[in-house]
Amino acid sequence: MKHKIGMILHNELFGGVIIALIFFFLVLTSCASNEDLTQSALLRYNAPAPAMTDTLNGKIVRSSMKAENGHSSADYQIGPEDLLEIDVFQVSELKTMARVSARGYIKLPLLDELKAAGLTVSELESSIADKLQKYIKEPAVSVFVKEFRSQQVSVLGAVKTPQVFYVSGQKYLLDMLSLAGGLTELAGSICIIQRSSGESREEAGDKIVVDLDELLMNGQAELNIPVHSGDVIQIPKRGIFFVTGAVGQSGEFPLQSKMTVTQALSTAKGLNYEASHSDIKIYRDTGKPQREVITVDYDSILAGNSADSEIKDKDIIIVAGSGIKTFLKGLAGTLNFGVFSLGKGY
Repeated sequence: MKHKIGMILHNELFGGVIIALIFFFLVLTSCASNEDLTQSALLRYNAPAPAMTDTLNGKIVRSSMKAENGHSSADYQIGPEDLLEIDVFQVSELKTMARVSARGYIKLPLLDELKAAGLTVSELESSIADKLQKYIKEPAVSVFVKEFRSQQVSVLGAVKTPQVFYVSGQKYLLDMLSLAGGLTELAGSICIIQRSSGESREEAGDKIVVDLDELLMNGQAELNIPVHSGDVIQIPKRGIFFVTGAVGQSGEFPLQSKMTVTQALSTAKGLNYEASHSDIKIYRDTGKPQREVITVDYDSILAGNSADSEIKDKDIIIVAGSGIKTFLKGLAGTLNFGVFSLGKGY
């Protein structure tokens, strides 16, 4: 009996020494690993993000093919070198073919030179009808583009084949994205169309911003706007942020518009048990050699006492591990193992 008691005391003493050693080891490694984690994250923040655009590219191709049958030339801007077939209802003498000159004008019977370049088909029909009213009562004019000139449209940014395309006929946004091979993995969720300043339309020189998620995912077909010669379509790269430390999933993630700290942590599958809720740091790129460091208190945000700040492009979020939580988790595992070992010793 005394021998068994001695063995138990010996085992308990030995177990206590092991636990103490484990505690100091965990504290030391926790400090070291946090420092190493910070350096590792700062070095890796520019790594490429995983592919997330296959679905969007599939929708681009399908929507472009489907739209080909439904598009008309009503939105097409007439340009130099186009060949036009012009007809006036019940006035066969005025039916003619007219080539748009390099200066953008056409010549018609009964009329002097008439500006055609930069106008849509319907706008030119109205212009001709207005001028013919002095000769014909309520003239009905039809214009058909017999031959399209070559149009220059640039597609740049995060597309698979960025270049200048020479196309004919009326093209739409999805047509051009399809010609450019679709979006790359780094593509953002918006598209910017810079209207050519060389045209005479009111929007010349304007920038039009299109939400690609609304167009492709939510099916807002009205956002598939017509493009014209000289337009530049730009697909900006999306932002990224990096989360590492005591979270469910470390890594790089796409930055959605107006994403907050809690949303970013949720994207990383939340905080682990070992996470220190009051020791979350954001390393922010400010263009200077040293990053700005912002400390965040997660519990304070959830309680409404602190603002849920917005995440910026290339932010690195590092969630430190709580020393005591790490120790307690390790202790629980050690005790379970110890009970099992002592049980086998009896």
